[in-house]
Amino acid sequence: MRFNCNLKPVFYVKLIFRPLAAASIVCAATLVFSGCDKAKKTESPTVPPTVSVIELQPHDAPVTFEKIAQTQSSQMVNIQARVSGFLDRRLYTEGTIVKKGQVLFQIDPKPFQVQVDQARAVLSKQEATLNAASLNLERTKPLTKVNALSKKDLDDATSRFQVESASTEQAKSQLESALLNLSYTTITSPVTGISAAAQQADGTYISSQNSLLTTVSAVSPIWVNFSVSENEMLKYRQEIAKGALKAPKDGNYLIEVLLTDGAVFPGTGRITFASRSYNLQTGTFLLRASLDNSSGTLLPNQFVRVRLKGALRPRAMLLPQRSVQQGPKGHFVWLVGTDNTVEQRPVTVGEWQGNDWFISEGVKAGEKVVVDGALALSSGMKVTLKPYSSGRAPAKPAPSAGVK
Repeated sequence: MRFNCNLKPVFYVKLIFRPLAAASIVCAATLVFSGCDKAKKTESPTVPPTVSVIELQPHDAPVTFEKIAQTQSSQMVNIQARVSGFLDRRLYTEGTIVKKGQVLFQIDPKPFQVQVDQARAVLSKQEATLNAASLNLERTKPLTKVNALSKKDLDDATSRFQVESASTEQAKSQLESALLNLSYTTITSPVTGISAAAQQADGTYISSQNSLLTTVSAVSPIWVNFSVSENEMLKYRQEIAKGALKAPKDGNYLIEVLLTDGAVFPGTGRITFASRSYNLQTGTFLLRASLDNSSGTLLPNQFVRVRLKGALRPRAMLLPQRSVQQGPKGHFVWLVGTDNTVEQRPVTVGEWQGNDWFISEGVKAGEKVVVDGALALSSGMKVTLKPYSSGRAPAKPAPSAGVK
């Protein structure tokens, strides 16, 4: 039951009520209306809400660009047989790191050893024939000078010596070819890297149709490929032209790799390749970084994230992310005036930097922005201020002169 405290109640007490009951009703009504008067008297004035604020100070802020990337072996080699024959055995463990020069496969060398022996015998025979032709020529020369032999005999001896010399050289080359074929039966790794599965089983006859035996992928150095879109590249160049972004000298960015679990790879690299054209299918610009991977932590074809470090935003405005709110008309912040009243200000935001947001437009140095306690604010409301503490060391303000 609700009572109107401004109306005077009129009580109609029937004569049949006892005097005690009538007195009780009058007392109850008096207590109710006296309570209304007491509520009016105890109303307290509104207390201004307390908010934490940060005073904007421009400073040179490092910028980090983050991209999705994929690793690639800097040298992937197909291990193929150079000669045909039966595969005796595999001499490595599939999927392990193999060293340069390590034996991977052995083809049956016996047929090739026979060819070497035959070529060596042919060479020995040919050297003996050449020696006989040489002696005959030496005997013919002085006899021709004293006309004991005709000029034709000298020509025949000379021609015979030259033929045998050529045949001897041919026999030598055949021996070298046989030795090479014999050496090809022992197949080694040309690089240090991670080995793939064997493509052929032991005992298989290897020919030109099935000569691929396995692959070895070098893991150090390892390449990390990532792409930049056409719009991102255009924005990057425009910001440099306007002085809003300062690139490292000679574009020498420091590359940091983040693994899938968020851990930072213990090593950095540099960009070693940049494509000269955009990809027609994706409209992106390919970049490649090279990193030392002696530990073998990174494997080929692994998805990672890369951070490009080294760029700088001169005299940048940074605000904590939670101080920037978003409404129907875009992003905005709450500013505190000289009389501790708040007003809403639209802002243009840039990229994130850790827990902060770069503010491109909308605020200026010296203004106070509300960080915590902004949800209950309305324009023109008075507030009580307390300084904002992020728990981090404050950034060093930039000098008043522009960055050269």
